[in-house]
Amino acid sequence: MARLFALIFLLQIAMAVVALIGCLSAEPGEIRNLPRLLWAAVIVLLPVAGPILWFLAGRPRPDTGPGAGPKRPPAPDDDPDFLRSLNADKARRDRELFEQWENDLSRREDELRRNETNDDV
Repeated sequence: MARLFALIFLLQIAMAVVALIGCLSAEPGEIRNLPRLLWAAVIVLLPVAGPILWFLAGRPRPDTGPGAGPKRPPAPDDDPDFLRSLNADKARRDRELFEQWENDLSRREDELRRNETNDDV
């Protein structure tokens, strides 16, 4: 029986610590229903009910709608401008490489023609 009480006590402490950290690290405008300091007092003074109330009524809700939440820069593979710039850079490099190959091919063909005319003489 003592082990059960110890386990319940540890769970209560863990829940209070997680709730208190969540309360103190939440943005002030996102906390619902009460000011931050009052939520911290509720969590500390009401051992079981305080953290449960925080999780149900005070914690910021995760925004689930489209475009909801703070605007963060998109990941590079989700950013169309970044992808366009990559495609433009790749196309430019491909053109330069193609021109280089064409010039090299023309130079080699000219050398072969010159060698053929020198061999004929």
